[in-house]
Amino acid sequence: MRFFTGLHQPSDAKHFDSAFISVNRLRKRKGPFEVGDWIMDSGAFTEISTHGHYRHDVSEYASEISRWSRNGNLLAAVAQDWMCEPFIVEKTGLSVPQHQQLTVDRYDALKDHDTNGVYVMPVLQGYACEDYLRHVDLYGDRLRTGAWVGVGSVCKRNGKPQDVEKVLTTIKSARPDLRLHGFGLKTTALSHMPVRQALHTADSMAWSFHARINGRNGNDWREAKAWTAKIEARIHAVV
Repeated sequence: MRFFTGLHQPSDAKHFDSAFISVNRLRKRKGPFEVGDWIMDSGAFTEISTHGHYRHDVSEYASEISRWSRNGNLLAAVAQDWMCEPFIVEKTGLSVPQHQQLTVDRYDALKDHDTNGVYVMPVLQGYACEDYLRHVDLYGDRLRTGAWVGVGSVCKRNGKPQDVEKVLTTIKSARPDLRLHGFGLKTTALSHMPVRQALHTADSMAWSFHARINGRNGNDWREAKAWTAKIEARIHAVV
């Protein structure tokens, strides 16, 4: 499993081998930044949890992907999904199936735009395990063999890694070929070997919260570096 460090400031990416950066941090940026391998996040959680909808059209996001496509090695841009945690569904007033359909619709719309060759990462959404199976079916042949696919609505379950494991293994039972990416997974979940074994990649910005609650600077890249080193050690641990 490969880990991508979530960063507040794109300029800090030069200190990391693998970075995860939100488009929200890039929209107002005028010049390039130094970065190696990275993933662009769509900012979905902020958009839906704060506003209940996307404030920017799909075409705007596609333009941002294209604009940054040759800045470092942009491996993927995450599609604009609709999360399915209960508090999110309550906020939007929609159902889980509706969020799943909106996620696929947004993915299709983004794929219709020019992203200058950058891979658009589809996202599987749901909350109960059977929700994710339904979403796999809804995507159909869009999910090609070996596709790199994000798994949403798991970050709030970090405290119960067995719950994260159940979601991942359920998806793998239906599509063992998929290369899964876990969004926002923290130390507890990533310390659980079955979770690591089910994932191809993962990201997190938990280092920032960890620094703040311990009275340190939650924006300091050195905090991110130290936390990432601990995560990497767990990832590569034999037991």
